[in-house]
Amino acid sequence: MNMKILIVEDDFVLAEEILRLCQRWGFEGEYLEDFTEVDKQCENSHCDLVLMDINLPFYDGFYWCQKIRSISKVPILFLSSRDQNSDKVMAMVSGGDDYVEKPFDAELLLVKIRSLLRRSYEYVQSDREYLESELIYDRGQGILLYQNEPIEMTKSENRIMSILADYKGQVVDRETLMQELWNTDEYVTDASLTVLISRLRSKICAATEGISCIHTRKGKGYYLE
Repeated sequence: MNMKILIVEDDFVLAEEILRLCQRWGFEGEYLEDFTEVDKQCENSHCDLVLMDINLPFYDGFYWCQKIRSISKVPILFLSSRDQNSDKVMAMVSGGDDYVEKPFDAELLLVKIRSLLRRSYEYVQSDREYLESELIYDRGQGILLYQNEPIEMTKSENRIMSILADYKGQVVDRETLMQELWNTDEYVTDASLTVLISRLRSKICAATEGISCIHTRKGKGYYLE
């Protein structure tokens, strides 16, 4: 599914950078150059998700979010260098779905985008990720399979596996994993994340007679090969 992302950002250098990221991640992207009728341009673009800056010419992102929300249910992810709690509250009150502070981490932005697309459209990158010999993560069902038999996981363990599968071959830092778990209403500390990873590894190892698919990059995070 070719999802389209509309970038509403008046810093055109940053808008170009985000556009390149979106294209690299497999999305269709477009950014606005005129901010006089953002709501109408959003409707005409037939986009699947909006990345909305707060500080814009003419009217701010909160205003345009409310205007868009009156005509569309398209998910809106705010991007802003303003880190005050009042701005985050206003972003949600005006109809936004999530908030990322600038300067943002590219991996965190991708996780946020995919999470919003999943919730809004049941979007998945692909159904199955093949990890090791006969070890498969099925995104559609949210289960880990070995020789077609499910490996039992908790909700948090499944979320971790989902994120690592999305970034297969890349290191996912610990902060990104914790942030994504917080977004699902589970508070996870640095220590508890270590425990979760350890338990998940143990489950996989026991069920597969020794396969270790979750690797550690010391001082960075975790990854699947």
